[in-house]
Amino acid sequence: MKSRLYSIFLKGIAMGAADAVPGVSGGTIAFISGIYQELIDTISGINLSLIRTWRKEGFKAFWHQLNGNFLIALFLGILTSFVSLMRVAKYLIEQEPIMIWSFFFGLILASVWYIGKQIETWNIRRVIALVIGGLLAYYISVMPGLSGLGGLWFLPVAGALAICAMILPGISGSFILVILGAYKVLSDAMHDFDVKRIMLFGLGAVIGLLSFSRALKWLFHHYAQTTLAVLTGFVLGSLNKIWPWKQTWTVMQVSDGTIYPMTEQFNLGTLSLAQKQQNDFKTLKSVIETSISPGEYATINAGADPQLWMGIGLMALGFLTLFVLERVAQKDRN
Repeated sequence: MKSRLYSIFLKGIAMGAADAVPGVSGGTIAFISGIYQELIDTISGINLSLIRTWRKEGFKAFWHQLNGNFLIALFLGILTSFVSLMRVAKYLIEQEPIMIWSFFFGLILASVWYIGKQIETWNIRRVIALVIGGLLAYYISVMPGLSGLGGLWFLPVAGALAICAMILPGISGSFILVILGAYKVLSDAMHDFDVKRIMLFGLGAVIGLLSFSRALKWLFHHYAQTTLAVLTGFVLGSLNKIWPWKQTWTVMQVSDGTIYPMTEQFNLGTLSLAQKQQNDFKTLKSVIETSISPGEYATINAGADPQLWMGIGLMALGFLTLFVLERVAQKDRN
């Protein structure tokens, strides 16, 4: 029992590490580590019947019905990793974007194969589901981030939407926060231990998690193979977001409130530095990125090293990491 809980805790750490990166889904890690179905079933089973069980049969029966040991071990791992690694992820995204995105690109690419192989047979309906899932994830991946809607009222909404994405393989909860303009608000709240903002976000996350998990459980129960096809498409479509070599275009707002497109191009690693050098600009309104080849990356960045071989090596490492996770999952099942 202890070894299983420790294994679940480590998988929670892996999920939290993924969720800390805007573009990578903790749901993908849950799926390839073999705990996705148990996670959905456990969360969807949280309802008022638990209270009746506690009253009639006692705490031990309540805890067993809740699958409490699983939840505690998993969410302690997620919370530990997410809080501690958010700053590290932010630093790597700003300073070493090619390295971090290459690793996760390899991991998620392998996940396409892993989730797709769960589909026993392919037919036209499942192919259409795959295409729809892929197009939806791709569309989300190219959406520009908002400047933030502000207001405490929006935090529960952001929490509900982000947590739904976090348990979907392929769609990143952190990236949803970026799109909504809430990523910086939440990271600042974590840094400053702003309890009010964290609790509002958490309230929305709990509501979203309990409701969406029930929908997913129903889909897996009635349309398991089609749902897997959609999820495979989600993961495939999300690859655009985490492609390591990007051309970044920014739209800035100057002091008089007018929006001007900037003609200069920045790579993701130099964006924050470039922003600081633009003293006449006040706020970042949106960020638009396009995936490009390593050669194009070097060209638009004045011959900068695209770190091609380093990127390929880290992709291979990410790809192999999936097989390690899969081996661990098989060991736990046996």
